[in-house]
Amino acid sequence: MKNILITKHLCKNFKKQKANHNISISVTENSVYGLLGPNGAGKSTLLKMLSGMVKPSSGVIYFDGKPWNRKDLLSIGALIESPPIYENLTARENLKVRTLLYGLPDSRIDEVLEIVDLTKTGKKRAGQFSMGMKQRLGIAIALLNKPKLLILDEPTNGLDPIGIGELRELIRSFPQQGITVILSSHILSEVEQIADHIGIIAKGKLWYEDKINPTIDLESLFLHVVRKASEANA
Repeated sequence: MKNILITKHLCKNFKKQKANHNISISVTENSVYGLLGPNGAGKSTLLKMLSGMVKPSSGVIYFDGKPWNRKDLLSIGALIESPPIYENLTARENLKVRTLLYGLPDSRIDEVLEIVDLTKTGKKRAGQFSMGMKQRLGIAIALLNKPKLLILDEPTNGLDPIGIGELRELIRSFPQQGITVILSSHILSEVEQIADHIGIIAKGKLWYEDKINPTIDLESLFLHVVRKASEANA
């Protein structure tokens, strides 16, 4: 299987703090990669480097077989932190703003609204959307440029069980559409149901990476890895 994204010895320092240290991950094309870790482990910093929001202090990112450069952002969609939506605009109007920015045809608006199941929102403004609908609109925005890679940071945060279930089904559908997904979470049960591979980050380092194994209890594995990281940094 081809890897769409590889990092080698990726580091990010903020003054004297090492947010990420020597992180080397491999993400298989057309799969879902779950990035696990406690709060403050360095997951968001890593995703921000992969999506061009933060520059690495050292190390290399390879995307689609080549060293990453800014042009690759045309093939990468990202939803990091809160969805970048204009609350006074409708879903369609939010997407129209982006198609004008990217020089994309209006037909793409209908395509992504269909993908995220927001075709029937009409004139309802995004500020009146539920949290789940806002997340789906954020994903629609990230999908506009037909990315090969979609990066989602804690996408189920703040969602109710119905919203979580809907988002889970949506994310699982992406690999069949030729979209690889990297998503971070601290909710183990969610990642277990969505991901094909996992990486576990603690204290800014990658301590574990492998395929999801249904015979292994993910919670026990996670706690063991995090405990090992804490002991190593004691």
